Amino acid sequence: MKICILSDSHDNIPLLCAAVVEAKQQGAEAVLHCGDIVAPSTLNKLSSYGLPIYAIHGNNTGDLFMLAKLSYRPNSLIHYYGQDADFTLAGRRIFLVHYPHYARGMAATGDYDLVCCGHSHLTLLETVSNLKHTHTVICNPGTVGGVGGVPATYVLGNLDTMTFEILSLTGTDK
Repeated sequence: MKICILSDSHDNIPLLCAAVVEAKQQGAEAVLHCGDIVAPSTLNKLSSYGLPIYAIHGNNTGDLFMLAKLSYRPNSLIHYYGQDADFTLAGRRIFLVHYPHYARGMAATGDYDLVCCGHSHLTLLETVSNLKHTHTVICNPGTVGGVGGVPATYVLGNLDTMTFEILSLTGTDK
């Protein structure tokens, strides 16, 4: 199963949507958003692409009540978890959190195959040894919103092979 991992959209709807469109064209079957969505209307825009969305809020929060309410609509594709998320996709245990230091701690437990974070606006793909003598992938997709003058980025991942690729959105370098 291929997934689109992104973070720190900061209400940049055109870049957020462009990343999801690109990832879907490359076979992504789900979207993981590691926070700083901000407005509920931004997250709602992703529903039109027909992919399940797994999201947390980050530290730049808008209306948290409305973010949660979106996930409770009938037939909603949005799975909003609040501060962090723990779920399984394609047989892989996944943890989402906004903060990199928290991600590193959760990866060390060995309870997860993949731990995704954001916040720093810097991309990172790292495989770390954990307490269960296995390995966990830590993924920070950077900022899909192109915040701080850095290129807009996201990660395309394959949960079957546990391979991940950092991708820049074409023509978005600031």
